[in-house]
Amino acid sequence: MTIYRAKGLSMDAGGKVVRGFIFMLLLLFSIGSRAHPPGLSSIYLQVEPHDIAARMTFALQDIEAFAPMDSDLDAEVSDAERDAAKPSIAKLLSGQLKLSLDGQAILPIEPGKVGFDEQNNAHVDFHFDLPEGGGRQLRLKSQFLVLLPEGHQQQLTVKNADHQVIAEAMLSREHDELALDLQSTRLPSAFATFVDFFKLGVEHIVTGYDHLLFLFGLLMVTHSFWPAIKIITFFTIAHSITLALAGLNVIELPSSFVEPFIAATIVYVGVENIIRGDHPRGRHWLTFGFGLIHGFGFASVLREMEIGNADFGILLPLLSFNLGIEVGQIAVASLVLPLIWALNNRVETAWKFLTACSGAISLMGAYWLIERTLL
Repeated sequence: MTIYRAKGLSMDAGGKVVRGFIFMLLLLFSIGSRAHPPGLSSIYLQVEPHDIAARMTFALQDIEAFAPMDSDLDAEVSDAERDAAKPSIAKLLSGQLKLSLDGQAILPIEPGKVGFDEQNNAHVDFHFDLPEGGGRQLRLKSQFLVLLPEGHQQQLTVKNADHQVIAEAMLSREHDELALDLQSTRLPSAFATFVDFFKLGVEHIVTGYDHLLFLFGLLMVTHSFWPAIKIITFFTIAHSITLALAGLNVIELPSSFVEPFIAATIVYVGVENIIRGDHPRGRHWLTFGFGLIHGFGFASVLREMEIGNADFGILLPLLSFNLGIEVGQIAVASLVLPLIWALNNRVETAWKFLTACSGAISLMGAYWLIERTLL
């Protein structure tokens, strides 16, 4: 193991910084062990001359708190239990999705039809009958957002009978409704779509504790700018490849495999740091290989929201979302790297910093691995 000495950081100060890093990791573990990052869901409306078709898509973990599925309390939800929960899920969401036309409420024609996919999402389809002669001012309110954790976002897409996107919005607890003029010919701009998904990408990486810990574990062995840039670049290229492949539906992996594997990569990097020291060979290739799996984790966000429309397709959301991830990643790295280098370049702090923080990272990864496979 190679250790360099740097000026400007006393032994006492270095020890305090090491303890500060460990405290930060333990705090992150506390946050991550109690809650997942803010959820995502979607609403898709197809406005026809005589009716409106609506599809709501939610992650099952967002639904289970209000429509319990584990009826026998064995900590596992069987296919039979999911099927038995369909009526309660449909009833729950039909009461929370409010549509009105020219000020008059319109109700679903029949109970919603519920389906599940391999990504642990629930899809609920509704049909709303429009009055004779139609109307002009359509208003949608998603009241379910008030019940979900703060930070939950819901992508709303509205298409007309010609399958043109006539409205797009990112709903939240504070902004849970949209008013739309059905006779307007103005279509949503590409810039608005870019901004929404760029912001979503930044928020996802900043609140993605597992992805951040993986990157932090990789960067802990660096001493200077270029090795860090090499690791960040290989991670960016790798997850961009699989994010694009998954977003374009070329390759699909179930979240039941991807999420535990991501946790396993965190455990591995932490253990490797302790065993091989601060210069493990081939770290950039390890970064690339594991980064491919993390890309599928990023893609699950867009898949949950069923992104894609006739005007911009998947490409614009995909590119802007990935750019947001990169900007957020670089911002976080620029904050932690100066401290990492300062600690790594001092004999008094380097080994303590590497072993203590790597041990904490492996512990957190192990917890998430158990949580995602056994709990």
